[in-house]
Amino acid sequence: MSKYQRYNPGRPFCSAAPTQAWARMDRRSFLAGSAAMASTLWAMRAARAAPLTFGSGSIESISDGTLTLPIGFVLPGQSPEEISDLFQPHGLATDALRPDCNVTLLRLPDRTVLFDAGSGANFQPTAGKLLEGLEAAGLTPADITDVVFTHGHPDHLWGVLDDFGDPLFTSARHWVPQGEWDYWRAEDTLANTPEERKSFVAGAQTRLDAIADQVEMVTAGMEVLPGVEAVSTLGHTPGHMSYMLHAGSESLLVTGDAISNSVISFERPDWHSGTDQDPVLGAKTRMALLDRIASERTRILGYHLPHPGLGMAERKGTAYRFVPA
Repeated sequence: MSKYQRYNPGRPFCSAAPTQAWARMDRRSFLAGSAAMASTLWAMRAARAAPLTFGSGSIESISDGTLTLPIGFVLPGQSPEEISDLFQPHGLATDALRPDCNVTLLRLPDRTVLFDAGSGANFQPTAGKLLEGLEAAGLTPADITDVVFTHGHPDHLWGVLDDFGDPLFTSARHWVPQGEWDYWRAEDTLANTPEERKSFVAGAQTRLDAIADQVEMVTAGMEVLPGVEAVSTLGHTPGHMSYMLHAGSESLLVTGDAISNSVISFERPDWHSGTDQDPVLGAKTRMALLDRIASERTRILGYHLPHPGLGMAERKGTAYRFVPA
């Protein structure tokens, strides 16, 4: 039995609850504010971080750029005073979060694996930089043998197609969590989604349809590829999956969006996030995950942690702190 399955046999971390609608978010607010600043920061950032030796292979963090998320969307239940008290010691702006997007690249002797595919060109103007990072790593899309998805949100899935709407990674198997495949493709998902997020559903359906012939399903606990274990981390989306990478005595958890901010997720993991489709379940999953990775000193690579996203969780009083690698 996987050590991560011991959280709750058969249902790692916590059981699924009905999907809840995200808090209302105006699209113009979502895209407004800091595009120019973020573009400048992207120009200053390396497209990829130095590789980390991992067993007989290596792990790299490839930047897909950044996003802008209004604070009212991310933390709809917290007062300005609570947010300021948490953010001020870290020097964080309280108008919006501007998270990095870190795509994990795992090089094995016989496989070249991406975890998620970035945003592509049609989500936010400061994202969709994955191809630049792959080029810096000496790779083309044709070199990728496997794309392993954590979930179907735009910044993780939409980059799977090229500018002509065709699959970008033509030689790759695409590993999709069964719960994500079922949710995004269900006949009633579009109708049950708030108007401002219907584009998320339509975009996911278009992309999953386009890669259907290349898709393999992922279920919790399975070994997706040698040394790559699927870990159920539900809440952010109905089928969200993280991945524990094993190489001898080494391990590293690719968290996806189960842990999504280096301050909020660690210091106030109990706060409900507007980015989680089920905020209650998302918080339960986050707290259980942090407890385990802090206890076991497990390294993590977080999609939205500060680039390159590598680090660990340490206990800080009754909560935690992120320690960059």
